[in-house]
Amino acid sequence: MRHDSVPTLDFPSRCEKFPVPDTRTLQRRVLAATSISYIVVILDTSIVNVALGSIADALATNTAGLQWVVNAYTLTFASLLLTGGTLGDRFGAKNVYFAGIAVFTLASALCGVATNLAALTGARVLQGIGASMLVPCSLMLINRAYADPGERGRAIGLWAACGGAAMAGGPLIGGILIHAFGWRSIFLANLPIGLIGLWLTSRVERNERGERVDRAPVTRHLDPAGQVTAILALGMLIAVLIEGHPLGWGSPWTVSGIALSVLAAGSFFAIESRRSQPMLPLSLFSNPIFSSAAFVSMVSAMTFYGLIFTLSLYFQQVRAYSPLLTGLAFLPLTALVTAGSMSAARFVRTVGPRWPICVALDIYTTGFLGLLMSTDTSPYWLIALPMPAIGFSAGLITPMATRSLMDTVDKNRAGIAAGVLNSARQTGAALGVAVFGAMLTTPDRFEHGMHTAMLLAAAVSLTAALVWWLASKAMTRQRISQAG
Repeated sequence: MRHDSVPTLDFPSRCEKFPVPDTRTLQRRVLAATSISYIVVILDTSIVNVALGSIADALATNTAGLQWVVNAYTLTFASLLLTGGTLGDRFGAKNVYFAGIAVFTLASALCGVATNLAALTGARVLQGIGASMLVPCSLMLINRAYADPGERGRAIGLWAACGGAAMAGGPLIGGILIHAFGWRSIFLANLPIGLIGLWLTSRVERNERGERVDRAPVTRHLDPAGQVTAILALGMLIAVLIEGHPLGWGSPWTVSGIALSVLAAGSFFAIESRRSQPMLPLSLFSNPIFSSAAFVSMVSAMTFYGLIFTLSLYFQQVRAYSPLLTGLAFLPLTALVTAGSMSAARFVRTVGPRWPICVALDIYTTGFLGLLMSTDTSPYWLIALPMPAIGFSAGLITPMATRSLMDTVDKNRAGIAAGVLNSARQTGAALGVAVFGAMLTTPDRFEHGMHTAMLLAAAVSLTAALVWWLASKAMTRQRISQAG
């Protein structure tokens, strides 16, 4: 039969029955869907800390075991983030983001029913896999939905503020849940949030011109060799830091782990420098703002999450606080994170990111030095006094460093840039828990280990402030030279 003889049926088109949303509607949907992912990821990072004492009692584990409960998630998250960004570029940010929420939600259920340390650690690894898919894709969706730099900056600020709110509420919510239902409830609480995220993501569609906002025009390839060496390098480093004290720093296992980590790291950079489409394009780091923003993000996460882990053990093991009281004790620190995140966009609009990030890191340093006054027997107010300064600074740093880094790349590289940024943050978080935890392995010298950790936090924060200042100063000189 000839095609022109086939009668045409006049059915309403799909677009007529289901109107394509306009740009503003699409942007609101994207922001709602992506913010829910950041809430659940950050909530899971912060909420687990108030459960450390309960988990240690229920599963009969020590400090090293607790470090693995925390770091199984952050380590997997950090190691796979770059691949998560690549998957988003290759298969569509919305598709990968949706899959990431689904995996994360399933893993949370498995955490909630784990009967031993190995099962809990394995489920935490699966959580990290889900988070590594959804977080970079959330920034990709925001970056492509908001064409105007100012609107994009405000959207990223709100996205980060949602994470700050989750961080602020995590310890208290965790304390309430554990007090009422036990430690397993902190993982099961992710299930309704995950289901809401899945529903919101399903509503993200094309804009009014029918353009896709979830897929980059350039297809990138996976980098299995780079991924394997990255996992080995970071995994062995974290393993050495956690197990070095129990095994002995000079033991054959520890020395072999260090050697393998160094060899894997060298192989990773060699592979990435030779590939036409590397997992980590080293050319991104030729921009000093990109490099310094990634470094600042890593240092901020390392010191903040290291502090959270340290104070969790301090409150629960040294002061014998209940999970609920521990959550309340964290409020002077975490409540100011949201305030800092909400203030970041205003500071950047007024004076740019150069001064605010430097000042925030300097306040960070002062706060960590202030914690040196605390002892095993000092009153609570003495340790709470520096907390607001640290929390507010942490809230400022994250959105400002995020915006600064994302502004250095075009939309086609948003996925990899978001992956680098979040990988730096999660690597910092894993290092913070591993390094600070290694200083707390002797129970009868907890005070000494805590003070050593605070001195280290102050030193690296001050170093990050110097790095950012020099990088931003160099970029200012370069712009002036180009304008002339």
